[in-house]
Amino acid sequence: MAGAARGPERGGPRAAIEPMPTAISGPRVLLRQLRETMAEPLAAQDRLDKIVNLIAQNMHADVCSFYVLRDDGALELFATRGLKAESVHMTTLRLREGLVGLIAAEAEPLNLENASEHPAFAYRPETGEDPYNAFLGVPVLRAGQTLGVLVVQSISRRVFSEDESEALLTTATILAEMIATSDFDQLIKPGSDIDLRRPRTFQGSSFSEGIALGHVVLHDPRVVVTNFIAEDTEAERRRLEEALATMRVSIDAMLERGDMQPSTDHREILETYRMFANDRGWVDRLVEAIDNGLTAEAAVERVQNDTRARMMRQTDPYIRERLHDLDDLANRLLRVLTGDHQGIGRNLPENAILVARNMGPAELLEYDRTRLRGLVLEEGGSTSHVAIVARSLGLVAVGQAENIVSMSESGDDIIVDGSAGKVLLRPTPDVEQTYVDKVRLSAKRRAQYAALKHRPAITRDGVEITLLHNSGLVADLPMLDETGAEGVGLFRTELQFMIASKLPRLGEQVSLYREAMRLVGDRPIVFRLLDIGGDKVIPYLRAQHEENPAMGFRSLRLALERPGLLRTQIRALLMAAEGRPLRILVPMVTEAAEFRQTRREVKKEIERLRRAGEKVPESVALGAMVEVPSLLFELDRVLPEADFVSIGSNDLIMFLTAADRANPRVSKSYDPIGLPRLRALKLVVDAARKHNVPITMCGELAGRPMEALALMAIGMTRLSMSPPSIGPIKEMVLGVDLAPIQHAVGEALAEGAEEVPIRSLLQDWADRQKLPL
Repeated sequence: MAGAARGPERGGPRAAIEPMPTAISGPRVLLRQLRETMAEPLAAQDRLDKIVNLIAQNMHADVCSFYVLRDDGALELFATRGLKAESVHMTTLRLREGLVGLIAAEAEPLNLENASEHPAFAYRPETGEDPYNAFLGVPVLRAGQTLGVLVVQSISRRVFSEDESEALLTTATILAEMIATSDFDQLIKPGSDIDLRRPRTFQGSSFSEGIALGHVVLHDPRVVVTNFIAEDTEAERRRLEEALATMRVSIDAMLERGDMQPSTDHREILETYRMFANDRGWVDRLVEAIDNGLTAEAAVERVQNDTRARMMRQTDPYIRERLHDLDDLANRLLRVLTGDHQGIGRNLPENAILVARNMGPAELLEYDRTRLRGLVLEEGGSTSHVAIVARSLGLVAVGQAENIVSMSESGDDIIVDGSAGKVLLRPTPDVEQTYVDKVRLSAKRRAQYAALKHRPAITRDGVEITLLHNSGLVADLPMLDETGAEGVGLFRTELQFMIASKLPRLGEQVSLYREAMRLVGDRPIVFRLLDIGGDKVIPYLRAQHEENPAMGFRSLRLALERPGLLRTQIRALLMAAEGRPLRILVPMVTEAAEFRQTRREVKKEIERLRRAGEKVPESVALGAMVEVPSLLFELDRVLPEADFVSIGSNDLIMFLTAADRANPRVSKSYDPIGLPRLRALKLVVDAARKHNVPITMCGELAGRPMEALALMAIGMTRLSMSPPSIGPIKEMVLGVDLAPIQHAVGEALAEGAEEVPIRSLLQDWADRQKLPL
């Protein structure tokens, strides 16, 4: 059964098929005995030995063996009753080696009448298992991970009953928690560890640069089940029924709330929850686990472990996506059962690294930012709003780290390498030391950037580049003094709306904008009007369901149709200026007529303030944001009426490539500075120069050295970015001789020119000029 190679055929007649004996004790008696054993003051090995003895006796089996998956991928025999005692901690198997290795790899039970006839059977003579025929093995699972395998064997040829299989699976649930305790460490050989705690590396997508070392804080922590064995099965059934009813009512209530609109992702998730919560098959499995002697919460844990293990091994992406929904639903039910309603915003340890499946910017902002060092998400895109906020807060962030939530435990050591888009969970000491050295080097680089903050950003051949911040929080505006940026090129006003529980009133908006202007001082600040919709959901604003919200009723379209919302914000900005110059940016302009309509609204509000005797701004500059492709053909109409323009590369590149920026399967398919996109950007730069209108790049492109160099090469001299990007971009600017690069890129963009990858061309010039890209 367990070995690497099958042994010789054994002689003698085969044992007759015997009827399955009736279990005298039953699974509930076994669980009671296990509970008593767990409470006894026994050494870890003695406890394990007693457990396998109890299982064998209860199931009338000749053998019970327990294998644990080590961090090197080997399954080690940790305890046995029936096999040779000297094989404990000596016999090991690889994954898929023998029947035990197959169960560990597939995370599925195996019930055989005659084990030696199975094609995966392999024989290990040192165990002394020659006489045994019947075989039942189950995976020991925790959070869907295989921690080991529990096996019973009998000399007689028989198939173990379904009740016996369930009893063994139930027992495996308890053993999984035992493996996770510190007492179990005594059984591990020096120099090795169990698979549950082995180091793991996740390759994701970089959201922000830098390196952060710290400890895992799960945004939605797994509920730890401590009470596994039921005293009263009927009482546990009632507890489950009551918890299910409570959960269903809460889901229905959330769905019926007026602010839960059909178009929101949150509503779709809750609809999926409701479907699963009412699924009879799921509920029946929970009840069956309780009937086998588990508490209600242990039943939820057991069923979800089995489900997760199966779904994790599916290749169908839809099934794997539903795994997250089931995980969330199971955790929700566990919280009802245990009364564990721990929320976010709680106290954090020093050097906290937040790990989550996904989250919104409002949830991120509720955490204590003085202790938070990094963010790791299973989902999200680098231009999603939570990623933008993370950069604004100076957090090291990585997204698309698949399955990291289920693999992590709160308190685990973790390293987030934002530059490489890599996350290292439970790193080894030598790896940790390597990153400590990198952090020291990074600190030196930050010191170098800080030394540059008072130097003007001028290229070696005399081209002045204006470096500005992208912002949206008053909390990050003081960083202007730290980076030496010349002002704020984009202040995202929607963040105030996204983190509020209701629509901010006029006075609240005035207060925020006034404080932002105070912190900026004499430096310029550009306020972008509300850019909501798409991935920027405002839960209290009613909206209709849309198939493609990114291209739907959002941003300026929403504002012009709801003029009260637009006028209130414009009025708040005008009042907050208190007579100072004011710069307002209009997002998602699709055609010149929309920009003119917005200008008329601004003029109405200025006149309204004058009539009321209020102080009006010394000047109001109104800019248009170029992020919809149709505006490329309206530039000669918009630019004469605009005081400035800004390019929003995040949406513009998405629309130009028809690739959803929040969908990692397509968002990585197109280079944002590839020839077609760079030609479109140059079209805007050339038109702005023709009309003598200042132009700024406000998208995420401006904050990456290679992309920033491409923008400078097509004539863009005003770049707005997240505060941590200012230093690296300024260092690049100060070292570049721009004229020859502009000439080379101009030739590459010329009509009829041989197609040259822009990124390769720029890297070539960067190597020649020794630029830090």
